[in-house]
Amino acid sequence: MVALANFFDSIRGFIELGGDVLWAIFAVLLVMWTLIIERYWFYFRVLPERRKEVLDQWQQRTDHQSWHASRIREELISKVGQEMQRNIRTIQTLIAVCPLLGLLGTVTGMVAVFDVMAFFGTGNARAMAAGVSQATIPTMSGMVAALSGLYFGSFLERKSEIETERLEDLLRFD
Repeated sequence: MVALANFFDSIRGFIELGGDVLWAIFAVLLVMWTLIIERYWFYFRVLPERRKEVLDQWQQRTDHQSWHASRIREELISKVGQEMQRNIRTIQTLIAVCPLLGLLGTVTGMVAVFDVMAFFGTGNARAMAAGVSQATIPTMSGMVAALSGLYFGSFLERKSEIETERLEDLLRFD
């Protein structure tokens, strides 16, 4: 219990050093990882069942050769493809927003440094150091947040393309 309290105190101290922008980075990170976990759940739990439903629906058709059958096949593939693509662009957008929020933190931290310099001059290094840490911590946090989701965002996009092609192969014309 004490270790958990120390952990939360460390987080609180880190956020105080980095400024309010870290709360925005944390919120974006939380949404991004929620969406990533949801997509993984979809691909590994929901998609196999969905693929089986679509395959059964296609195999129940007697006509696989006509123009009409071809359009139905395209519709089935398109619907599942849209389900697979859901939230991937949002995840990629959130990945791109994280460094921008870090840059916003850098700007606000530098404004704090300039305020200290305007009030105290350059003689108060301790007051300027608080602004410098407020400028660098959000930049680092934004980059780490973006890097944490970059691999998974790319993986999910590739997985969507591969699974769409796989579904196209499964729904053959007989």
